[in-house]
Parts: sequence; structure tokens; C-alpha cells
Amino acid sequence: MTEDDPVSDADHVDDERVASSDHRSDGGRRRGSFAADRVEPVGEPVVRADPAVTGERAREAVGFDPDDPESVARAAETVRAFSENTVGSEDNVYMLRGAAACAALVRGVGSYKEAAERAGGDVSVSFIRKWARVHDLPQAVRRHVARGRIAPTAAKHIARVSGPDRFDLAWAVLDGDLTVREVRRVASEVNDGRPVAEALAERDVTLGRLDLSLSHHQYRELRRRASVENRPPGDVVDEALDAYFED
Repeated sequence: MTEDDPVSDADHVDDERVASSDHRSDGGRRRGSFAADRVEPVGEPVVRADPAVTGERAREAVGFDPDDPESVARAAETVRAFSENTVGSEDNVYMLRGAAACAALVRGVGSYKEAAERAGGDVSVSFIRKWARVHDLPQAVRRHVARGRIAPTAAKHIARVSGPDRFDLAWAVLDGDLTVREVRRVASEVNDGRPVAEALAERDVTLGRLDLSLSHHQYRELRRRASVENRPPGDVVDEALDAYFED
């Protein structure tokens, strides 16, 4: 496989870091406290096993348990097969399974280096690290990968940034039609210290701008209230969402 994103200095200093998780969910209406990393158990097919996202393929979802030697062995086999069959693949669910195998293998053996050795073949530390980071993305982002709205190759670059910037970059892909190359460049700029909003603005993407469709009743009332209160409709929506997410 051809690695299409540059390896940063940060990629070299954390080879022994192993993805961790707990048993919470990052769904729901939490405000201000949502996690920018995966919070479900490593290897668990939370998104892939959801029929609302993957349809009938949910029954085929395979999980990997990093605490089960046999499951770790299956993960190693999956990683090797995945590394030999990713170029040009349009099967997003398959890519997420490969990412899960990478993360579970790392967790199971204790390091990226050992994971690459267990997988064998031409599997590299860089390959495993990149895809394990995709598995570490929050569920809200992974669901869009499974739906086909965010390309797995774009997800690799989204996973290179940390914190809320991950969400900003992911939503920019959805609302700003960023290409994979643009996502890669924005991720590199953000990691170099540039504010994500500034990097996106240079590519004509404004954070916070979203096209929505409302029912006729809600649209009529929104326009009426905004006019009476001498406010832009966006301010009224923002205030309403602020109260909604506080619940």
C-alpha cells in the first residue's frame, strides 16, 4: 500500500502508546464534555454492528478482543490481509474493520512495533498507527465514515489532529466538500499550530455555517421571532440549541 500522508515528528515519539478506552458512549446530547477520542472498548464493532448505519451487513460485524489471545491472532491476520488490500477500496465498512483490527492488535501486544511484527508481511508501524488512530476517532465521526460521507483516507488525516479540532475538520468535510488532499493539508497546518478555523477559511469553509431544512411551521416561527426580536435567525437557532444541549 502507498502511504499518502507525510509522517510527522509526532509519529515517531509515541510508538509505545497504546489506545485506551472505557465503557461509556460518546452519543447523546452532552454539551462541552464530549470526548474527541473513542470511548467504547477497543475492537468492539459499535458502529459496524449498527443496522441503522450498515444495514444487513451489521450481522457480519466482527469484533476483536485485545485481552483474548485467539482474538488477537485473528486481528493480526486481519491486519495483514487489510494491508494487502486497501488501495482503491471503496468499502468503508471493511476499512473500519481493518482499523479495528489494527487498534486491537496494538492493545493486545503492547506496542506498534510488536503489532507490525505479529502481522508480518510488509505491514509497517506507520500503517498500523494510522489506521489504529482512525479506530480511535469518536463515534460521531466514525458513523459518517461507515455511511460513506467521510472517506477512510480522509479519516486518517482527521485522526492526526486532536481535541475539538477533530470534529471541526470532520464537519468541514461534510459541509465544505473538502478533498482528501485538502484535509491532509489542513491537518498538517493545524498540527503546526495554525487555528483550524483559519486554515479552513483559506479554503472557503466557514465553521458554523450549515444548510438545514425545517418544517414549514418551524421556519415560519423562526423568521417571525427573529424579526420581532431584531436578531438574525442564526442567533435564535443558536440560543435554542444552547438550551437543548444543556438538557
